[in-house]
Amino acid sequence: MFIQLRTIVVEPGNAEQVMERFGTSGHIDTMPGLIDRTVMLAAKTKDSEEVIAMIRWESEEAWKNWEKDPVHIAGHREHRGEAPPSYVISSTVKMYNVKKVLTPTPVNS
Repeated sequence: MFIQLRTIVVEPGNAEQVMERFGTSGHIDTMPGLIDRTVMLAAKTKDSEEVIAMIRWESEEAWKNWEKDPVHIAGHREHRGEAPPSYVISSTVKMYNVKKVLTPTPVNS
């Protein structure tokens, strides 16, 4: 499994806009190898709100196929050179190769 975590820190009152963007169905949902997408909101502070979008793929190869997808590339090309919205404080992306997934063991009563 391969996971992409995108963390977007925004000024207070703007998390909903980010969650809407990452929580809307789109072309990515048709891609082979996509497991799921999760949008999370961290506890808000008086100075910022943090949204995390987690995208899980069956493999790194499946994610690379998404990165090379013509529709995905065209979407980025459309916005090339545009500054991020003024309310975005920071944005980071991290990738992870999952090495082990533990599932609970049922306990007999």
